[in-house]
Amino acid sequence: MKIGFISSILDGWTYDEMMDTAAEMRFQCVEVAAWPAGKAERRYAGVSHIDAENLSDESASHYLKVASERGIEISALAFYPNNMDPNQEKRAANISHLYKVIDASAKMGVNMVTTFIGRDQTKNVEDNLELVKQIWPPIIEYARKKGVRIAIENCPMLFGPDQWPGGQNLMTAPSLWRKIFEILPYENFGLNYDPSHFVWQMMDYIKPIYEFHDKLFQVHFKDLKVRKDKLNEVGIMAYPLDFMVPKLPGYGDVEWGRFVSALTDVGFDGCACIEIEDKAFEGSRERILDSLRISKRYMDQFVI
Repeated sequence: MKIGFISSILDGWTYDEMMDTAAEMRFQCVEVAAWPAGKAERRYAGVSHIDAENLSDESASHYLKVASERGIEISALAFYPNNMDPNQEKRAANISHLYKVIDASAKMGVNMVTTFIGRDQTKNVEDNLELVKQIWPPIIEYARKKGVRIAIENCPMLFGPDQWPGGQNLMTAPSLWRKIFEILPYENFGLNYDPSHFVWQMMDYIKPIYEFHDKLFQVHFKDLKVRKDKLNEVGIMAYPLDFMVPKLPGYGDVEWGRFVSALTDVGFDGCACIEIEDKAFEGSRERILDSLRISKRYMDQFVI
């Protein structure tokens, strides 16, 4: 198992600076953000350390040379939009860029893309499953022919009123994973598994590791704290951010020893990338760097 981080936290750093940071802190891998440049619609999105849209042979060679010289593996190219957005224009733009990220991942020999399956938040689950059947087979088949794996993170993308009521990512729970893997029975289609999203949904984040071990393409190390005092005030039907707070690994409710132990049980030896969305560490560049240092120091006790 290799420890890395998703590079979106280093917004404002160049690719070379981001890779220098990874090397200085002795990370082994990086999940590199590859959004369309300058088109952020939410926090931690819109970061573009690799410009997939304009990737030339020269720029690809530069990206790979920098990573190799620093001993850093690029685990995946990351682009997390709503690929089933109810707005047809947004959906088309997101999917168009996703194809470019797939192309870039293949061109660079990274061969993995991390993303969301998406969701039309105005439709019920059953209608969204029908959308999966329409939208995703050609994307996965295209990636398969390119030798690229697609890893879907299990974040519900449901935070506040903008994502209410259904959230913007359908692939949130084991019951839905089974249905979607049945619809998309491709070997190159799997999970980017993040335990923190199970915490606020009041779900077991250990058991699914055993059932879906062959679909664990990558793992996110992100923590989350449920504020019981807030939950008692608003209940589970409230906007999730009314009762939960994303935190650094070790600062929340995930039992990381149990989680990593389960990963070792199933022989997971891929990349585990720290994802930071802790507002307590956003005040300055140094504070952001502190968040990476603290997270790595904590996770190093579990991953050798």
